[in-house]
Amino acid sequence: MSSKLKRQPAAVSILVVAILVIWMILAAFPFLWTLWGSFKVEGDFFSKADWANALEGALTVAETGGKYTGSGFYGAWVQEEFWRAALNSIIVCFFVVTISLTLGTLGGYALARSTYRYAFWFLLAALIFRAMPPITLVSGYLPVFFDWNLWGHKSTTIIVLVAINQPFTLWMLHSFFKNIPAELDESAMVDGCTRFQAFRNVIIPVMWPGVITTGLFSFLLAYNDFAVTTMLLSKENQTMIPKINSFLGTTQTKGNVMFAVSAVVSVTAPLFLMVLFFQRQIVGGLTAGAVKG
Repeated sequence: MSSKLKRQPAAVSILVVAILVIWMILAAFPFLWTLWGSFKVEGDFFSKADWANALEGALTVAETGGKYTGSGFYGAWVQEEFWRAALNSIIVCFFVVTISLTLGTLGGYALARSTYRYAFWFLLAALIFRAMPPITLVSGYLPVFFDWNLWGHKSTTIIVLVAINQPFTLWMLHSFFKNIPAELDESAMVDGCTRFQAFRNVIIPVMWPGVITTGLFSFLLAYNDFAVTTMLLSKENQTMIPKINSFLGTTQTKGNVMFAVSAVVSVTAPLFLMVLFFQRQIVGGLTAGAVKG
């Protein structure tokens, strides 16, 4: 009986490791397969005759003279000027994250320290607003955007994305501030700080993991958005996600699927690198928000 008890933890550990390895392979396979296919021609990657053509690259060799080709990336980034969409995404994401964090940090701190009952109802209203589909909120304002000549501009999209993202930012930062003892503020003010100085010099340094975590989620919302950016941005101001959709064409126009495949790799790769770089801050921020301090 004792020998079985000793062997059980090892067996459980092996099982857990095996499940994790299988899960990682299944999770990474779609991206790795797309990455591999982005260096092939369409006839190989989407071969109907034999899926192994995507590995061997027979048509890629016949058309380009090599097993791999960068024509998809060249076509997307240079021929179709995908770099403009990337620049637009950077601009939109930067301002969405900056404005969301600034307003969310100040608002979350005020609501967390408020002793009035309106704070709860304000957060509840924000949660209801966030639960509504963004497309239903935007569609009602389209006539106004057209009449006031606001449609198609990045600034309009930034304002709308901030409005959609702000309830989530408020809730997340509010929970982080709630886990920071109010005695820290009081001690700083006893030492001569104003409320804002206590917030800036004492609370914010403690809050950095939560701010980074919230900022990353705000970035992902703006970076991955399709519905809002498609409805509000003109062709020259498109961000990367709507631009990928344009590569696929329509029932009336023929698209270039390999441009879309290469663009998908270009959009996804930075997200992997960002999560790897900020993994400690993400875990620390989520833990800080989930555990009562």
